[in-house]
Amino acid sequence: MSLIDLSLPIDDAAFEVHKVAIERVSHSAGVEKFNRVIMGKTFSGKIRYLFGKRIIKKEDLPDEEFLSLEVVHAPVHVGTHLDYTFHYGSTSGGLPAKTADEIPLEWCYCDGVKLDLTHKKPNETIEAADLEAALARINYTLKAKDIVLLHTGADKFFGGPKYFSDYPGVGISAIDYLLDKGIKIFGVDTMGIDRPYRFMLAEFLKTRDVKKFYPAHFHGRSREFIHIERLAHLEKLPGCGFKVICFPIRIKTTGAAWARVVAII
Repeated sequence: MSLIDLSLPIDDAAFEVHKVAIERVSHSAGVEKFNRVIMGKTFSGKIRYLFGKRIIKKEDLPDEEFLSLEVVHAPVHVGTHLDYTFHYGSTSGGLPAKTADEIPLEWCYCDGVKLDLTHKKPNETIEAADLEAALARINYTLKAKDIVLLHTGADKFFGGPKYFSDYPGVGISAIDYLLDKGIKIFGVDTMGIDRPYRFMLAEFLKTRDVKKFYPAHFHGRSREFIHIERLAHLEKLPGCGFKVICFPIRIKTTGAAWARVVAII
């Protein structure tokens, strides 16, 4: 048995559209933060802290070090994550949309299937016919609850601007094809399932056709589905014969949640 990490990190040094910041409190600075937080719980404690009083000093600790602490400030759509229907809109299929903490865990540990779509260009869309051709190449028939991973190779651009501009989108016909087969979760190694902004937004502004703007995401208002964004290392996987684990972090009432996605071969 081997484990393959299919996840990208939350990296405050990588190029991102949204602001990402990680506050890192070192071991040496940890004791000062501890005093500030604990003493700051009361007014008298705040005054004593301001006048230089400390309840614990570094000399009281082994090696004069306290505990490290990292505070992550990042959207739930940075790093590898699962999107559920609340992200797409307030309703899905005529019912209230569901949040990421409502994702059924039994859907998140299933047989995996990797479809090679590396030939698709950034201005193109992956359609149902592309999925059928990819399945034929690996001689596989989808079954209900398979977790389908769409391999484009775009993860190699992670960390720079091209990650947000050079990848194909997923068409509605492809999503419907998967849903009609009983698929609950599919994933992409791109930053999103819709085409890059440079194509999608330009066409929308030119035509004002709402079908040009986030069509894949907005399709989730019609049909319920979960998708994984920002996968990586799909080239390490065979076409089939492996399991996927993609349990979401339990964050209350969000449209998406981070996940450590792993393949078991």
